[in-house]
Amino acid sequence: MAVIGYARVSTKDQKLDIQVDKLQEYGVDKIFMEKYSGSTAEREELVKALDYLREGDTLVVYKIDRLARSTFDLHRIARDLQERGIRLVFIKEQIDFNLSTGRMLFTMLGAIAEFERDIINERTAEGRERAKAQGKHMGRPSQDPKKVKQALKLFHERETNGMSVNDIAKVTGVPRSTIYAEVKKNK
Repeated sequence: MAVIGYARVSTKDQKLDIQVDKLQEYGVDKIFMEKYSGSTAEREELVKALDYLREGDTLVVYKIDRLARSTFDLHRIARDLQERGIRLVFIKEQIDFNLSTGRMLFTMLGAIAEFERDIINERTAEGRERAKAQGKHMGRPSQDPKKVKQALKLFHERETNGMSVNDIAKVTGVPRSTIYAEVKKNK
């Protein structure tokens, strides 16, 4: 019977250290780790961890919101593990999903985590609307039109100047995606 850990952070800049330390303290045999947003359904390492688990094994996760960010997803994963005879434990919340009190706490905390996420999304949307109403530019800053024009000129002269799109992007500071978008727009 294996004890498997799963750790996830939402962005590339965040660190997995605390989760890994807590999982190791718990005594896991193997840890699956990844850096993906909880709203992203396709998480390769989670899929690998779930495939790796066998009847009698235990999946240990540091916090409930690291496994999934919606109660629907949490329940789906937990129900699947339970049907397969796999124990599910959350360290920080001290929840063992095999116990009835653990399932109750799991449901309540999952609903709270989803509620918090919804509030953050609503506030973010309200902030965007306020900024737009104030005439503030949303999104990435636009490129300098002179540099874009220079990049397009170099792009169209590629056969004579021998420059690749990567070279043009480095020289002008205009991203490749912008160069391609402008070329497509000007066709």
